[in-house]
Amino acid sequence: MAATSIEHIPEEWACSGGCRYEPKFDGFRCIANVNDDGGVQLWSRNLKRLNDAFPEIVSAVHDTLPPATVVDGEIVRWSADGRLDFSALQRRHVAGRRRADLAITEPCHYVVFDLLEAAGEDLRPAPLSERRAELEQLLGDLPGTSRVVLCPQLRDIGEARLWFELLVAQGVEGLVVKAADDPYREGRRGWWKVRHRVTTEAIVGGVTGPVDAPCTLLLGRYGSEGRLRVVARSTPLEARDRLRLGAVLVPAGDEHPWPVELPAGWAGGLPGAGEPIQYTRVVPEMVVEISADAAVERGRWRHAVRFVRLRAELDPMLVPRDLGLE
Repeated sequence: MAATSIEHIPEEWACSGGCRYEPKFDGFRCIANVNDDGGVQLWSRNLKRLNDAFPEIVSAVHDTLPPATVVDGEIVRWSADGRLDFSALQRRHVAGRRRADLAITEPCHYVVFDLLEAAGEDLRPAPLSERRAELEQLLGDLPGTSRVVLCPQLRDIGEARLWFELLVAQGVEGLVVKAADDPYREGRRGWWKVRHRVTTEAIVGGVTGPVDAPCTLLLGRYGSEGRLRVVARSTPLEARDRLRLGAVLVPAGDEHPWPVELPAGWAGGLPGAGEPIQYTRVVPEMVVEISADAAVERGRWRHAVRFVRLRAELDPMLVPRDLGLE
């Protein structure tokens, strides 16, 4: 199943049978299938096999789940500072022979949030509340050292709102909200996701599309070393915002600190995983207010940020440094 983005946490009564609230972990979605003989297959949402990339998860699932079991969950990596580290997951895809070494030096966890099959029985038609009860029986007594983890779940919206505010410090993106009475509908949207967002400022360093009516913004911030770094790319701008920004942005010359083409990965995604970004550099003197979520990697916001408004009265040098908020 997949989730549809919404802006606010729904009340408990908004879901059939009551809402269930779970952390939205910043990881790789993964279906783990243990066959009748105990063999383990890990599959991404796009049906890509993940066994080679995460051998420690294969081993942990084999040691934890009984044969003829299928579960849904998220592969995550907690860094030494306690935050989720999405970059570590991406490194596995390009590590090649080093994957086995990374499984030791940067081990991951598998957070399980749904039970789809147990002892060969298809539980997908059953309501979430029943599937959850069986999942808790299956994983409720795991030791703290286990790399297979039961996803926490709440029923109380007050506690969920507290999670929403506190867990962002650990890199948790927000909440996933599910209906207790709903079955598991493979490949369909039936859940809600609420991302924690912050409003802050950034400097426009480039645009895609024409400068006088930009399509998206390439945004920067000064780092602690004093260099203007790319930190985000905006979602597509609305027509009125394109005209308003186009009236104040000025094309830059060769003295601009960014290259003529931005290498893939400089504004989100894996370095070298795509074509360079074609854009036009502008004089980095215009500040904008943006709305960003909690997903960060390599000193950049991983998801596209939303343009909120122009802040032409602000001095670029007073914009927070790196990814600071104030």
